[in-house]
Amino acid sequence: MRTLILFMILGLLPQISYAVQVQVQAHDKETQDVEDLTEPMYNPFIERYVMDELKQLRVDMNALHIDVTKEVVNRELTATTRAVGYATDTVTYFFYLIAGISSMLLLVGWNSIREIKDKVLNLADNKVNKVISQYEKRLEKLEEELNRKTKGINSAQKRISENQDIHSLWLKAAQEQILSNRLNIYDQILEMDPRNAEALTYKADVALEMDEPQWAINLCNQALLLEPENKHAFYQMAGAYALLNLPTEALFNLEKALSDVEGMAEEVMKDPVFISLLDNPKFQQLLQPEPEPTPET
Repeated sequence: MRTLILFMILGLLPQISYAVQVQVQAHDKETQDVEDLTEPMYNPFIERYVMDELKQLRVDMNALHIDVTKEVVNRELTATTRAVGYATDTVTYFFYLIAGISSMLLLVGWNSIREIKDKVLNLADNKVNKVISQYEKRLEKLEEELNRKTKGINSAQKRISENQDIHSLWLKAAQEQILSNRLNIYDQILEMDPRNAEALTYKADVALEMDEPQWAINLCNQALLLEPENKHAFYQMAGAYALLNLPTEALFNLEKALSDVEGMAEEVMKDPVFISLLDNPKFQQLLQPEPEPTPET
């Protein structure tokens, strides 16, 4: 039996060796194909990834805020419960003490025990009412604090919901090809967030595509009132002035848009709104890279 098995294994060895060689050759070919690649096989949607990460970060911060608020409220309620229990125990021990003293007085023949009892009860009532009044004030403050925190949580949830809606509209605008529809989407964003300077600048971009440079300038001015250093607003305003054949104003705003920004020269050269400035010497000088300082010898 063993001899038969050995012969069978020896008979299969050539086939096994051939299969291994085929797999090795296929693996070497795939490795060579991967090594010969000259460009990435795919381009990830980086902007979508960043927006999703920001959204998840906002949701996590809101959840953390809610957990911290619950923890603080639970601790305050625990402290209040302990304080009330302490006050109750104090009053109980006080009554025990009075009862012991009354018994001693009765034993020694004091006949006005009723009068002492009334005074003790009045004194105890006053003490209890004072303690109750103090804790009622504390509970009122705690209730006000809870209401304030509840309003804060509701406000945070509302803001998160609005941010989610705005995020969805941004994604929808990025996919929309019809200018009028994209303009309506930016109007919806501004309706939910009137102080959104970025939406104003993108709306100005659509206005330029619709050949409405004066409208784009008005939108950029509104954005600059909200964010005086908004580079995108200066860039769109420069394009609008270029379409209006006002090179001085266009170059002034373009210089502000390109200040402290690198790698924009090629994009500006390809932008069709600046065709009228291509032969302008100041425009060409503005797009030239600054020479690197030579080291002193």
